[in-house]
Amino acid sequence: MPTYEYHCPACDARYELRQGFDAPTTHTCEECGKGTAKRVLHAPPIVFKGSGWYITDSRNKQSALSDSAGSASESDAAASTSTASESTGEAAAAS
Repeated sequence: MPTYEYHCPACDARYELRQGFDAPTTHTCEECGKGTAKRVLHAPPIVFKGSGWYITDSRNKQSALSDSAGSASESDAAASTSTASESTGEAAAAS
């Protein structure tokens, strides 16, 4: 059975209860007995282990090398295109 954390806004108490999955998310506070304690949700921990998390893990070296060379030539082409458009924009502004 999982352990859930509860928070009571009336007395500002935080405590843990070991309950089943089908347990209600709110109940009477066990500390003060007056407030309504609500279950606190936390993000689950994520750990990236093993292969497959890096670009070179999911493919063979041949395709990784050709993709990196292709992306470098694409970025060079984009840079030269932006330089050309800037120079034509400056010429049009000067006219």
